[in-house]
Amino acid sequence: MAKTGTDSKIKGLLTASSAMIFVVLMGLTSLFSDMTYEAGRSLSGQFLQLLGASAFAVGTAAGAGELLGYGLRLFTGYVADRTGRYWLLTIGGYAVNLLALPFLAFVGRWEIAIALLFIERIGKAIRVPARDAMLSHATTEMGRGWGFGLHEAMDQIGAVLGPLLVALILYLKESKDGTIAAYQSGFAILFIPASIALIVLIAARFLFPRPEDLESKTPTVATRGYSRSYWWYLAATCLVAIGFADFPLMAYHFRAIDLTPDHWMPTFYALAMAFDAIAALVFGRLFDRLGLKVMAAAFGAAALFAPLVFLGSLPLALAGLVLWGIGMGVQESIMRAAVAGMVPTDKRATAYGLFHTGFGIAWFAGSALMGYLYDQSVMALVIFSVAAQLIAIPLVITASRKQQTV
Repeated sequence: MAKTGTDSKIKGLLTASSAMIFVVLMGLTSLFSDMTYEAGRSLSGQFLQLLGASAFAVGTAAGAGELLGYGLRLFTGYVADRTGRYWLLTIGGYAVNLLALPFLAFVGRWEIAIALLFIERIGKAIRVPARDAMLSHATTEMGRGWGFGLHEAMDQIGAVLGPLLVALILYLKESKDGTIAAYQSGFAILFIPASIALIVLIAARFLFPRPEDLESKTPTVATRGYSRSYWWYLAATCLVAIGFADFPLMAYHFRAIDLTPDHWMPTFYALAMAFDAIAALVFGRLFDRLGLKVMAAAFGAAALFAPLVFLGSLPLALAGLVLWGIGMGVQESIMRAAVAGMVPTDKRATAYGLFHTGFGIAWFAGSALMGYLYDQSVMALVIFSVAAQLIAIPLVITASRKQQTV
């Protein structure tokens, strides 16, 4: 009996160690991926304006891109669960996702730029449900909040480095080559981190061909379908998405009121991503201890970003970006971690797809509406944003109570 217990303990330690290595490898993939597409996102709003797009076009394009990026995940998640080809979808999705943005270096029309931004979002739709399902297996041993939080924190290191890199390029190139040429140089350099991300991802594939083996025991849920807590939770997160402005619209605002020179905007984005990373780690740990209640506090704090960003001076706008970054950190870490505990193991990719689809539809509707409201009344935009996020708080509290009764 003693030997059996020792063997079981050693096996558990090996599983936990392997799980950590897997999460770190996927985190490194996300680090270099975010260097690519978060750098591109930090430039896209201003770049579209330079090419002649209106605020409504920018807001609608951002929302439509998120609709594609989230809406298709219901289908790709279902395909992942039905076929078991998690790695194929993950690698293929990353390739499409990462290689679209660098090609913005060769674009001279805002319509073509938006098309490439759409392609980038489609690539993300292909990969996310399958990747998150694989991560959910690995994070069982280490705590899902901590595992997803660590992954998000590494992700956001890239989200800081990428915008800083293109900010430096804008600063060095703008006076010499002109504004549009400087932006194109910024997009072109993104081929480098994109290639590194794909190399690390392929290495992870060969080291861990079956990530599901990292989950030593199958979690139990109340039914074979989705629990009531899952549906309440989905409703709450959709409200957050409706009221959460995308960075391109905020960057558009900063440029419209001449708040700061263009080369500082990627730096502001990097600041928000740094707080995203910190929030992912802190709230991930808190989630493992306290559950969904942690989200209610995060939603309340993040809701204050809109008045600070859209109505404040530069210092207040920076404070708003910090709160916006905290909200993003929660969305990308514990929002994903919570889903895994609400659904059966064999339906996780589908559940992630459904979750992201609802989130994306809400994001599209909110982004388009906020783009329209911006052209009419900035105050109306702010009121709408704050109200939608605050209404989400009682819904997530209800989801927490429903989960406790299971």
